[in-house]
Amino acid sequence: MAASLPTSEQSVFLEINGVSKVFDGVVKAVDDIHLTLPKGEIFALVGSSGCGKSTLLRMLAGFETPTQGRIFLSGQDITQLTPYERPVNMMFQSYALFPHLSVWENVAFGLRRDGLKGEALRERVDAMLNLVKLSKFGRRKPHQLSGGQQQRVALARSLAKRPALLLLDEPLGALDKKLRESTQFELVNIIEQVGVTCVLVTHDQEEAMTMASRIAVMDEGRFLQVGTPDEIYEMPNSRFVADFIGNVNIFEGVIDENEPEHITVQSPECTHYVGHGVSGPTGMVVAVAVRPEKIQLAKTRPQTPYNCCEGEVVELAYFGAHTIYHLKLASGMVLKVQEANRTRDLDAGLTWGDRAYAHWDNRAMVVLTE
Repeated sequence: MAASLPTSEQSVFLEINGVSKVFDGVVKAVDDIHLTLPKGEIFALVGSSGCGKSTLLRMLAGFETPTQGRIFLSGQDITQLTPYERPVNMMFQSYALFPHLSVWENVAFGLRRDGLKGEALRERVDAMLNLVKLSKFGRRKPHQLSGGQQQRVALARSLAKRPALLLLDEPLGALDKKLRESTQFELVNIIEQVGVTCVLVTHDQEEAMTMASRIAVMDEGRFLQVGTPDEIYEMPNSRFVADFIGNVNIFEGVIDENEPEHITVQSPECTHYVGHGVSGPTGMVVAVAVRPEKIQLAKTRPQTPYNCCEGEVVELAYFGAHTIYHLKLASGMVLKVQEANRTRDLDAGLTWGDRAYAHWDNRAMVVLTE
């Protein structure tokens, strides 16, 4: 479950106003970004390598200066402030723990540099270690901890200085898949308990959808779509977003009929009847996107002239909870289908070489004009 939007007053806490970053006078790594975040939100930046998400994060941290635009935090213009002058802390993928210091001293390091000492220092560090459930490991060195424990030490150190804004750069990238999945919820709970506003960069789409209340999909330095995880997944606004987030089947076609409550699109594979209209004339080239898990397979043709196509099973993969089928259609398109395994009867399903009909509901699709 993704983090919920903060329920307190939705005033603007972080404002990114027309920010761009140009390298060498030519390369526009970040291009005219506008964004506002309320206090307490967990916001994710996703996109392929080189899309500008890490550059944007570094500008928020103060490690890069925008070529144009302004950044405001709680109404204060922090665009030209150094990293040390900002109430911002950044946690890197490598965690950057000091190997020669104990866990306790790692968390205390930044606080000591700020002049905190004595009982105040002990209380703050102990509170942070208790928060991340590592109170018993204070005397250990980082190499004596698991990857997940090291990640929590780095988080405790980042939160110890009580930043107004926490920046996470691939926070779980160093963990294996199973540990990463279990740590996602743990990390969100800690961040929400502290109440800090958070911006995270990740290449892992599932991680973004699990942890963030909103997501921005970036490409070539720009935001293509900003929305909640379900909005991004169920209602992508372009072919790029639909294809980048999760798995999707994209049919290319033209509009046959366009009414306010429905649209029909003719593609080489079938006639699509979609339960919503779009802005565009008859004959306009569009794409119809259908997620694999919204498609059903049958051995006999369903009694419908729409949203149905026949093909041959050319690949299948069993994943325990579900099976992935690749169905090669007459047009040459390979359709991806994901079906839940609801029974233990392994002989009841389709296998390689079988003919099958794929069909789906008229509410399962979204029509893309970009």
